[in-house]
Amino acid sequence: MPHIAYVFPGQGSHVVGMGKDLYDTVPAAREVYRAADAALGFSISEICFSGPIEELTDTANQQPALLATSIAVLQALRAAGKERQAPAFVAGHSLGEYSALVAAGALDFADGVRLVRERGRLMKSAGEATPGAMAAVLNMDDSALEAVCAEASRLSGGLGVVCANYNSPGQIVVSGERTALDAAAALAKERGARRVIPLAVTIASHSPLMAGAAREFAKAVAATPFRPATVPVVANVTGRPITTVDEIRHELVAQLTSPVRWTASVRFMLAQGVGLFWEIGPRDVLSGLIRRIDEAASAAGIGTAEAVNGLA
Repeated sequence: MPHIAYVFPGQGSHVVGMGKDLYDTVPAAREVYRAADAALGFSISEICFSGPIEELTDTANQQPALLATSIAVLQALRAAGKERQAPAFVAGHSLGEYSALVAAGALDFADGVRLVRERGRLMKSAGEATPGAMAAVLNMDDSALEAVCAEASRLSGGLGVVCANYNSPGQIVVSGERTALDAAAALAKERGARRVIPLAVTIASHSPLMAGAAREFAKAVAATPFRPATVPVVANVTGRPITTVDEIRHELVAQLTSPVRWTASVRFMLAQGVGLFWEIGPRDVLSGLIRRIDEAASAAGIGTAEAVNGLA
């Protein structure tokens, strides 16, 4: 039987109303949201269910909201007996790595909610202190775009611009200082990129602009209890599995300034015999990326009570 992997989405997968049907109909999912509210000391569940969208989009809220929703879906799956088999791997895209760690038993949910709330706060503060920019570049080879970023960084000086998310072949997100990113966008268009799409953010995630946030976040990671993962977690930074507490702590700090190697992560899991990916969380962004990475890959988004109940 082909292996299954659980994958968990990151920021950008939020939508007002996410998880409300699970809260209303699945006691195990309701307990997840109640635990999140208790851990944070305010109602993150109400922000998930009712918004407004501006409040949900705030990274300090969006991060714990997405973690809570993904784990609520996971608990609904377990309560309904829908797990066909134990996953061979878990993985998450950026923020989603925390959901993967909770799923793998390496991180208690309440600790995870508090940790990603702090992660969001520090990232927001870094974005306010040193505003950055991000853009998706379509139809350009990895090495060619890396060369473009290096050239744009030299031209602009400062902290420059880097490839931040290797999402799928032909879809890479670049991140960095505005002047360097603008220079990279112009060079990328000159050298064959089909489109360069600016993202509506002022936080340059997974770039050197997050170095200060990473130093502060390392303190929060060091103070958080972790356990060895019972399921290998395919890490963003390397695209390879990690299980030990030391590996996990290093990954979570390095991740803030390192690229998300999603293409490499998916290809690794495919090479290990994974035949089905379940995207556990709102929307199905990662499922689309997985199918772009390998057209033969089977991926399904599971984010509602209806989707859970519809599984065989």
